[in-house]
Amino acid sequence: MKTISTVIIAEAGVNHNGDLGVAMDLIDHAAQAGADMVKFQSFKAKKIASASAPKAAYQVVQSAANESQLDMLKRLELSEVDHQKLINHCNLRGIKFLSTPFDFDSLDLLVEKFALPCIKLGSGELTNAPLLLQVGRSNVEVILSTGMSTLSEIEQALGVLGFAMMGSQTTPCADAFSKTLHQQDVWRKLCARVTLLHCTTDYPARDEETNLRAMDTMRQAFGLSVGYSDHTEGNAISIAAVARGARVIEKHFTLDRSQPGPDHAASIEPDDLRELVGDIRRVEVALGTGIKQPAPSELANRQIVRKSLVAAHDLPAGHVLTADDIGLMRPGNGPAPIEFWDRIGSTLERKHKAGDVLE
Repeated sequence: MKTISTVIIAEAGVNHNGDLGVAMDLIDHAAQAGADMVKFQSFKAKKIASASAPKAAYQVVQSAANESQLDMLKRLELSEVDHQKLINHCNLRGIKFLSTPFDFDSLDLLVEKFALPCIKLGSGELTNAPLLLQVGRSNVEVILSTGMSTLSEIEQALGVLGFAMMGSQTTPCADAFSKTLHQQDVWRKLCARVTLLHCTTDYPARDEETNLRAMDTMRQAFGLSVGYSDHTEGNAISIAAVARGARVIEKHFTLDRSQPGPDHAASIEPDDLRELVGDIRRVEVALGTGIKQPAPSELANRQIVRKSLVAAHDLPAGHVLTADDIGLMRPGNGPAPIEFWDRIGSTLERKHKAGDVLE
């Protein structure tokens, strides 16, 4: 059985603080850590937040309290030129560029202008049916976070994506999306192009609210590849998710967790990212084939640690064995203990000293 490599996404997000040089450094560290992808966020601030939109509680704590969400997003927005430079730098460093679009213009930029083969959609877009429809029509692979959602909301999102992927000419509507999921072909397309990420949308997320078993539920419900977008502190939960079958792991990282900004405190630093990648690769190898059999290194140890049937004390030739005559001792190069009861009542052809293997 071939080991399937987990896709590790180093989520730079907006931890560049609007500084292109910092964004370049984040790419460098993600590449050095061995991540498969480094992900940013693509948005036009004015298109995703109104002037009156409040910040989330964690954003208030980590950034200026008197600053609006719109003003915060403006500071963190990447231009088209910035995107091109970041993509070029990723190519130079041998790591894949990935981004999350939050509006139609940003989606077009990533898919049409830069021809990205894959995009990531954040949990906040799971119910954004018009954007999902456009994503499904874009012929790209989709990594979809499912934080804050119920199973029925995920099903609705898949209905929209499936409707678009099938190229349906029916007028888009909730009923049409639902009916699409009754078609066999749509599930083949969804399986080929969509990965669902379990996620707890809080920064940092609490361990007791992580609920990794939800990955199992989504996998069983939809038959799609499933992963985990980790907002908890440290690396333990990501590693557990891989052991539970996550095919994708996304983890926020930063150059310095103490910096002001919405996501720094819930991120890991470069050394931790490097450790996470190494630990995930170890877990992948350790998962193995699932066939219960001795490992090659164990074969030499079996004879040493297993036991054989031996004479419990000196026994003369012609003696008829009783249970008290039979001992169990190492090494395991003689009759196996499973033969214990079969040997009772048998006659010895020769004498045995205490500890001799019974023939």
